[in-house]
Amino acid sequence: MNKIKFVYKRTGTLVPFNQDRISNAIYRAAVSVGGRDKSIAEKLAEQVVELLEQKFDETNIPHIEDIQDVVEKVLIENGHAKVAKEYITYRHERNLQRKAEAKYASTKNENIPWEKIWHVLDWANRNEIDYVAKLNQKIANNQFADIVNVSEKAYEQQLDIAVDFILERINTLKMVMVTGPSSSGKTTTTNKIEQRLQKHGYKFVTLNVDHYFFDLELHPKDEFGDYDFETPHALDLEMINEHLEKLSNGEEVKIPFYDFKEGKRYLERTPLKIEGNEIILIDSLHGLFPKFSENIPSDKKFRLYLEPLLQMRLNNGKFVRWTDIRLIRRMLRDSVQRAYNPQQTLEHWHYVRSSELRNIIPFSHNADYIVNTGMPYELPLYASKMLKNFEEWSTKYSDNPLKIDAHERANRVYEMLKQITPISDDSPIPADSVIREFIGGSSFKY
Repeated sequence: MNKIKFVYKRTGTLVPFNQDRISNAIYRAAVSVGGRDKSIAEKLAEQVVELLEQKFDETNIPHIEDIQDVVEKVLIENGHAKVAKEYITYRHERNLQRKAEAKYASTKNENIPWEKIWHVLDWANRNEIDYVAKLNQKIANNQFADIVNVSEKAYEQQLDIAVDFILERINTLKMVMVTGPSSSGKTTTTNKIEQRLQKHGYKFVTLNVDHYFFDLELHPKDEFGDYDFETPHALDLEMINEHLEKLSNGEEVKIPFYDFKEGKRYLERTPLKIEGNEIILIDSLHGLFPKFSENIPSDKKFRLYLEPLLQMRLNNGKFVRWTDIRLIRRMLRDSVQRAYNPQQTLEHWHYVRSSELRNIIPFSHNADYIVNTGMPYELPLYASKMLKNFEEWSTKYSDNPLKIDAHERANRVYEMLKQITPISDDSPIPADSVIREFIGGSSFKY
């Protein structure tokens, strides 16, 4: 039994010590450099604990930084230099991330597509929906349907531009990658782009990258012991590259099949070959991740990045956060389509967010075009559907040191939603709207 019972987090909070979190962190670092032996990670974690117990115990409690220092030492001394480097890099990036979040409004954030943001903000200003107060006033004036119409028109115009870019390169293009963080509207956007391309005689052939997951037993876990499906390293990136290269050269490949019930992948199951008028479609969180398609020349792929880049200020002058919009979207979608409790979504959002900040958003600058999927009118709908939930959660997690992230998010979203005039009637929203992907009633099948 471990002598160490508790550990101090960076916030100063005292939480139970858990050796599994150490082995999970080591394994995640190993996976990033191609290693997939959990037993080695577990043995290394045991060495870490042995060293820690030489200095710490129930009365002398370690800080999280103390534990991480020992992890680095054990990795290096056991000859795992590459893993140590990845672990150190990740630790450094997390420190930078925390500093960036503390300075959220800073214009030095390189992950924000400033040119696109300027256009979105200019559009919101011209349509007088750049402040919650203005949005509420329009609702009071019975202009909700007008807000829906102008928002949908702006979204559709962006898709027209994206398709024009695709057609300009159609002679060399082999694949279109629709990517972006969770609940950014990839499925609906993909359907709409395909409809436009079909009018020009082209069609998509989907390469479902979910079938390229490694067996569940080889998956990395997050610091809470949950299997991390959000990381690109849960996918067999080497096989994806090999198949994309062959498909783009006109060769046939056999796609694997991943059985989610068994957590097991079966190789060479479904034959696939691309014909002359067909374009490979990849709808994936990680389409912009460099290793995802590193073997494919740029002229053969078009990369489309989606994000709800809503530009609307709250009463305190701060902007509505995009991640909060996507959190609500995912709650609504998962509760209907995947029988996943919204509270579970809130509790798991910490590692969704952590992975996208490291593996998705930093590569948005690699996109050929960015589409803003944020709709000003979606906020009144969410105020009607979710305000009471967030009010309950903001209280529920207030005294739980293990749910600090859930409490902060719940409280922030609650403070946002209670400023907005709720709308329960969604009849003005088109059946093919990207928002229907989350609230239901879509003409598309998901």
